[in-house]
Amino acid sequence: MPYEPTAPLQQLRTDAVFAELGTSPRGLSTAEAARRQQQYGTNELPHPRRKGLWRRFTTQFTDLFALVLITASALTFAAYALQDPRDVGNLQLAFAILGVVVLNAVIGFVQEYSAERTAQSLQAMVPHTCRVLRDGERQELPSASLTPGDLVVLEAGDAVSADCRIIEAHGLTVNNAPLTGESSAVRRVTEPSETRTALESRNCVFMGTTVVAGSGKAVVFAIGATTEFGKIFRLTDEAPRQQTPLQREVGAMARRVAALAVAIGACVLAVRLQTGQPLVDTFVFALGVMVALVPEGLPATLSVSLAIGVRRMARRQALVKQLLAVEALGSTTVVCTDKTGTLTRAEMTVTQLWSGGEPHAVSGVGYAPVGTVSDADAVRDLLWAGVLCSDARLVPPADHVGWRVLGDTTEGAIHVAAAKAGLDLDALRNAAPRIAEFPFDSVRKLMSTVHETPEGRVVCVKGAPQELLARCAGVRTGTASRPLTEALRATVTSADDAMATRGLRVLGVALRPVSAIPGTSEEAESHLTLLGLIGMLDPPRPEVSDAVGACQRAGIRIVMVTGDHPLTAEAVARRVGIVTHPSPTVITGTLLDGMDTAALDAVLASPGELLLCRVSPEHKMRVVAALQARGEVVAVTGDGANDAPALKRADIGVSMGATGTDVAREASVMVLLDDSFASITAAVELGRSVYRNIGRFLTYLFSHNIAELTPILVATFVGFPLVPLTAVQILAIDLGSDVLPALALGAEPPEADTMERPPRSRRERLFSAALVRRFLFLGAVQSIGVCAVFFWQVRSSGIPFADFTADTSAYRKATTLTQAAIVVGQFFNALAVRTDRQSIFRVGLFSNPRLIVAGCGGVALMAAISYAPPLQAVFHTAPLAPVDWVVLVGFGVLLLCAEEARKWWLRRTPLPSKLKKEGRP
Repeated sequence: MPYEPTAPLQQLRTDAVFAELGTSPRGLSTAEAARRQQQYGTNELPHPRRKGLWRRFTTQFTDLFALVLITASALTFAAYALQDPRDVGNLQLAFAILGVVVLNAVIGFVQEYSAERTAQSLQAMVPHTCRVLRDGERQELPSASLTPGDLVVLEAGDAVSADCRIIEAHGLTVNNAPLTGESSAVRRVTEPSETRTALESRNCVFMGTTVVAGSGKAVVFAIGATTEFGKIFRLTDEAPRQQTPLQREVGAMARRVAALAVAIGACVLAVRLQTGQPLVDTFVFALGVMVALVPEGLPATLSVSLAIGVRRMARRQALVKQLLAVEALGSTTVVCTDKTGTLTRAEMTVTQLWSGGEPHAVSGVGYAPVGTVSDADAVRDLLWAGVLCSDARLVPPADHVGWRVLGDTTEGAIHVAAAKAGLDLDALRNAAPRIAEFPFDSVRKLMSTVHETPEGRVVCVKGAPQELLARCAGVRTGTASRPLTEALRATVTSADDAMATRGLRVLGVALRPVSAIPGTSEEAESHLTLLGLIGMLDPPRPEVSDAVGACQRAGIRIVMVTGDHPLTAEAVARRVGIVTHPSPTVITGTLLDGMDTAALDAVLASPGELLLCRVSPEHKMRVVAALQARGEVVAVTGDGANDAPALKRADIGVSMGATGTDVAREASVMVLLDDSFASITAAVELGRSVYRNIGRFLTYLFSHNIAELTPILVATFVGFPLVPLTAVQILAIDLGSDVLPALALGAEPPEADTMERPPRSRRERLFSAALVRRFLFLGAVQSIGVCAVFFWQVRSSGIPFADFTADTSAYRKATTLTQAAIVVGQFFNALAVRTDRQSIFRVGLFSNPRLIVAGCGGVALMAAISYAPPLQAVFHTAPLAPVDWVVLVGFGVLLLCAEEARKWWLRRTPLPSKLKKEGRP
């Protein structure tokens, strides 16, 4: 049952809020939290209401191809009823078409259900956690475990996990847009409010909103379905789902194919009626034409191929939240990547300190406080202020997990260095409690905290050295402070540059004694005394260099966009291969501010290497928009709340799953579960592969549809009275020996040169001219073989066309040969379309075992149709001789050789990306 407050919480003082909710500034005890979870349930929204399984199954029959086939079946039933005498073959055909529709529905339903379950399991891989005080200890727990009375810690970048009453706020600003539609962030306060509802007050935060800036603490008073967000969740869930461009394109293609099938069937009907053929027989003939053109297995094959691509991406640590991302990945031209955590390990380790004009080395790596600080006494004040001016916590080993940092890894590295210098972190914080705070923001690039110490109040400040230095009036040297002269300023700047050149991330730390708590950040961050610099190293991920090289070979430009010092950014960029030339273009946020649109466009148009440093979220947004205006397809990586606008604006927003903020993950369409840039490269390769695989099975399906249609049309125009291929045989081909190979093609791994090709143009359609040319070529070659075997059998019988009947043994043998020729041709066709340019012999004929098994299964089914008497009766077939199979295999080999010759011709023209590298047009 839900918790019901006895008084409006927004109208109570903070001490009364604790009393009303039965909690304290230490939070709930673990035992009490467990009891309340049993009483109030978990903090989860109700599962989305879905259509019942039966309704979801019946919707499969609304597909356009299904409607066409249902109509065809109904007309065939009518033809059977109107015939005198009635032809049992038409009844069999009607039931066969219905069977195809039902089978397609089953496949589509099973795949949709499986995809839904897969999506749910993949989403569960993305962490949804919150920071809570329980028993006075700060803990990171699953959001679902929150219960009324829990004391939640809020920081910039967090998604609010429940409805809460604020009891402590330090510049806390929240974006309520998902709940109220307000476009601007709203400052939150702790004072009581006289508003009638909690939603109207400024001392509450709500599930589904995000913390934009600042920090604070709040007490949970509503969870799950009882939250404001939970109340409107049903409305959101019931909104219709929009189709992606790929789905719309396939839908348009289905309409065109269905219209073409009906039109050609009607034309054949009219032509044959003009020759005096019986109406019912002519209708069945035309029906065969229509069925031959409808790719019955296409819907199921398409959905399976996309699902396979999504699962493969998940196995490569890339969680795709929207199908649109799969399409866009194949055409990505620019990746704007941040540095920390994506190119690097996000395991900051302080390696050097600078204080009093002297460097001090720090040994040891990782988060274990094992190592030494040279001349530790000289840097104690520097580390003391750095620890106080941070929100991270160093967590000792527990439950088979080693030392780890709870919070920002940069701040955690300072804690580790302080522990190595012999500082007692807990005693340090207890002796200097924080009484005020001015949180970090991307404009100031500074964070300030105010502390009460035995010697008096003091402001501790840390942030970008140049920003900090501009606000300093003195420098600490030993135990004394000296005025900040130009010479000293140059010394500090030189030390900062020297550390940045080595690839270190550098933070400056300063302090200022105050008598009263400053009212603004400007007041707090003025007349400071610089204590020194902290240099830390975040080593590049070992796999990133290869991934960067793969992107560059694929024609994808990589632009580093970071808030770090230009020298640090360039050092890391050189290590991973983003920068290779002596003089890359380096643009800082300050330079960007002075550029107009034309100047920025000129910089982005330059083909050289580009680094954007010391940039703000507004700068990042502007660069993404400018690249898109140039026609680029832009992927952006980010992990912080300040990255969210650019992630949302990008064509593909890529957030970090392990270290990213909730806001960043919510704004993105793809989540890197391992935070590695290499996963982006893998996802791009798989995205390209998925799109190409769709093209491959479309080529496969439509090329043999041409082979099914051509002999029927040829028979019509040469005056042969019967169909070379009955509708029942066509359905047996399309469902019995067609779907499984198409599905196997959908699972085809990427070609070896997938990342050697330029990005796909966004203007390129799925049904491109190249794809149409290819299936027309393959369909023509296959049609020649199919027509040849049919008319060879008809001519060799010596029976005039007019004397052929459905029971003529030569006719049954000819239709069996026609069906077998298509099935065998499909087998070789499937092998041929596996690659676009590479020889299939180089890839390996048997390197896709699923395809071999599926193809052999189709041939085995054809053999059963030819030799098994019960199936002979259904399909009106005859047994084939061994020589017939030899001839059919020979035609299949010719088809494969023709396609290999076409690929050889293609390979004579280098790929556009290679031409570009060689300097040719």
